Amino acid sequence: MKTAPTKTKVLTANRLSDGIAVWLGANGEWTASLKDALLARHEDAVAALEAAGAQALADNRVVDVNVIDIEETPAGPRPYRLRERIRAAGPTIDYAPAQAGRPAQAA
Repeated sequence: MKTAPTKTKVLTANRLSDGIAVWLGANGEWTASLKDALLARHEDAVAALEAAGAQALADNRVVDVNVIDIEETPAGPRPYRLRERIRAAGPTIDYAPAQAGRPAQAA
C-alpha cells in the first residue's frame, strides 16, 4: 500500500529571549526569516525537525514549537494557515520601538 506524500513542512517557534517568531534554518540555527527555513519534504525529515524542536524547547531557547505545513512558491515558502502567514510577516504592531532604533515613548 502506497502512502500519500508528506506535505512540505517547516519548524517554527518563538524565540525565548524576545518572543520573535523564528524558523529552524538549514544550518541548525533559528532564523527570523521563513525564506531561510529548513524544508522537510519527507517523514524522516519531519521527525528530525520535531526532535530538533524538542531539544531547543528543553534548552530554553524557544517556546511554542510547531511543525507547520507550507507551500513552496517561486517567491519562497508560504504557510497555508493565515496565523502562520501573519507570524512570517512580522509583528503587526510596533511593540518594541527601542529595538527598531527609536526611543521608547513615555506612558
